[in-house]
Amino acid sequence: MLTRRGLIAGAFACSASLPLAAQEAAPVVTVYRSASCGCCGAWVDHMKKAGFETKVVMTEELAARKREFGVPDAAESCHTAMVDGYFVEGHVPAADVRRLLRERPQARGLAVPEMPVGSPGMEVPGVKADRYDTWLIAKDGSHTVFASH
Repeated sequence: MLTRRGLIAGAFACSASLPLAAQEAAPVVTVYRSASCGCCGAWVDHMKKAGFETKVVMTEELAARKREFGVPDAAESCHTAMVDGYFVEGHVPAADVRRLLRERPQARGLAVPEMPVGSPGMEVPGVKADRYDTWLIAKDGSHTVFASH
């Protein structure tokens, strides 16, 4: 006979075995990108695999979106996303986005400037990955290193 205690213990055991992404509902990531950019699509796939729900907006007005969201020129990359009030510029790893959402710093968002080889969506088989940093962009537009990869 299944008891209430057994049912609760069983439910806990099942949820403990789920991937973190399935246990935590992540906010929707809205990605602004050009239709001609293949690596942007690969980054969206990376975010989906990490458990994020994504909404893609194809646009040729990326510069206007970057200005609207407060992305500094030095932090720019090929696509811009918004998630829960923060921008995510470029090939930022999903783990860094999760940490941002967990810690909730007073900041504009995260950025991986340019397009480093080996960052999510920029993997090249047979080519050694670049070392790169994810920047935390402060409200004043300055940045600090949020994570190194």
